[in-house]
Amino acid sequence: MKKLVLATLALTALLITSCSREDDSTGSNSVTINPADFKGELLSGQSATLDPTQVYNLTGSFVVRGGATLTIPAGTRIEATGGTASYIAVAQDGLIYVNGTSTNPVVMTSGNAVKATGDWGGLVICGRANTNKGGSTGQTATAEVSDLTYGGTEDNDSSGVIRYLRVEYTGAAFTSDKEFNGVSFFGVGNGTIVEYVQAYKSGDDGIEFFGGTVNAKYLIALHSEDDAVDFADGFSGTLENVFIKDVAKAGVEGSNNGDNGNATPTTDATLKNFTILKGDLAGSEHGMYLKEGAGKWDCQNIYIDGFTKGLKIKNSTDDPAANTNVDNGNIVFNPIYFGASITTNSEYAGTNTTYLTVGANTGAGNSGGTPSWATGWTAGF
Repeated sequence: MKKLVLATLALTALLITSCSREDDSTGSNSVTINPADFKGELLSGQSATLDPTQVYNLTGSFVVRGGATLTIPAGTRIEATGGTASYIAVAQDGLIYVNGTSTNPVVMTSGNAVKATGDWGGLVICGRANTNKGGSTGQTATAEVSDLTYGGTEDNDSSGVIRYLRVEYTGAAFTSDKEFNGVSFFGVGNGTIVEYVQAYKSGDDGIEFFGGTVNAKYLIALHSEDDAVDFADGFSGTLENVFIKDVAKAGVEGSNNGDNGNATPTTDATLKNFTILKGDLAGSEHGMYLKEGAGKWDCQNIYIDGFTKGLKIKNSTDDPAANTNVDNGNIVFNPIYFGASITTNSEYAGTNTTYLTVGANTGAGNSGGTPSWATGWTAGF
């Protein structure tokens, strides 16, 4: 009888263990996240899938470590409080799957009763693709927010899939020179899929790329209190179908390296189908800012309106590398449209007279209007 009881207890324990630890196809262990206190980390070998019927209160940082996987189903809502202490980050070799849809996006927003820009950090993703921030090809660096390592030589690295995601009221600031963005991509590789992402009411940049090779399309930055879309540090990817409105500084800011405009690997960005509108937010630089060496830009179908100046570039003394890149044909706009508000198309004063081909175009799909692909899952229109 005693042996029978012990055997029964052992079997019961085994069944309980099996129910509480669900192995996926990669052999990882399923972890349940407490919606009322969403913070902490997923460790290597762990996975978690959020419950879209719950509202998740992000009360601190949540980090997906290397070898861990976070899945966020369509319709999931995450509400954050805590300023710079609250953010979601994916470390190198971690995976995130944001599975929103056009009618049921994933929303990461403020949990404060009165919502404002800078209420929380934002989403930070770190990969193993190249950046020139470390000083040379294959170097690594530390992300300015989250303190995670990024960079390397794996340009096809994958950090997962992000589709139909809206991040709101982000951009919490440590100092005037150190702030979160809506979404920050640090050295993210082109094995990562990024489609249909909106940054709404960011206290700093809307979406920023620090090196990396990730391609992204169907992006919206609406109400950005710094730049709307920013890329730097050897970013080499394609950004396609991008709508920008209500921006305090530049609609698009692109640089090669803030310490060395000639650093390698060189920024090599392809920009297709952009609508860049100043909107009503106070402050302004230009529609686009070619900065700190700039790198190589292949810009196709660009529509700019609402600013007084279209393209900003410092003179050849203050930014010789950026001017040399324009001189040598490494930066091309074909076609680009400058709206009636723009009195100066470009500040470039060099010898290249063919880098701009001015002509009417549809930008992100509807010229100065909201593109059809932006309806149903966005905010602020």
